Amino acid sequence: MRETAHRNAPMKQRDSREAPAYPVAEAARYLRLPAPTLRTWVTSAVGRVRGATAGSSRVIHPAGRDPVMLSFWNLVEAHVLRALRTDHGVSLPDVRKAVRFAEQELGISRLLLSPELKTEAGRLFLDHYGALTDLTASGQLAMRTLFESHLRRVEWDKWQFPVRLNPFISDQASAEVPTVTIDANIAFGRPIIRRRGISTSVIADRIDAGESVADIALDYDILEADVSAAVLIERVA
Repeated sequence: MRETAHRNAPMKQRDSREAPAYPVAEAARYLRLPAPTLRTWVTSAVGRVRGATAGSSRVIHPAGRDPVMLSFWNLVEAHVLRALRTDHGVSLPDVRKAVRFAEQELGISRLLLSPELKTEAGRLFLDHYGALTDLTASGQLAMRTLFESHLRRVEWDKWQFPVRLNPFISDQASAEVPTVTIDANIAFGRPIIRRRGISTSVIADRIDAGESVADIALDYDILEADVSAAVLIERVA
């Protein structure tokens, strides 16, 4: 099977992008997902069958298990899966089958982190998922369009690993210009205003303290829309 470039990339002993960094509720807020939905994606449904533990395998394997904590790369994986959930609803068994199929066909480990989702791997994944879920031709086209809009929000480094995520702030996903970015190596992986590198939590705290949007924008030399975006990602569940 073909190996992708990112499988052979030189890596540090412990890349900060792999480290447990985000509780489920916080990650869900950044991704505009219900926390129970994200928790379902990263934990197993466990039960007892004749004294043995049985469970459905998770779609995303979290970096930390007790408590459950997501890494930056887990955040990217969940962002990609969100594209399927937004309009089409995620069937976890079907997603697992589609991911496994594409990974086995192309030899890609952790497909949901790969820039090859934009090419053959992504086509195989979406075709298989669409077939499993019996989507109509128009439904599959809509799914591809939404999926591509999510992939454009991920930036990869020269070794083809995700390095930056520009999350959606509102429900008008396709029309948004990236305002906020998340980089595991800046501000401990917390969101910042892309144009100036200002922490969104600092801006939200100043709003809570009673300062005006106009004054904060002037202080940081950012747009008032940037201030609003900071508040949305920090305070809107």
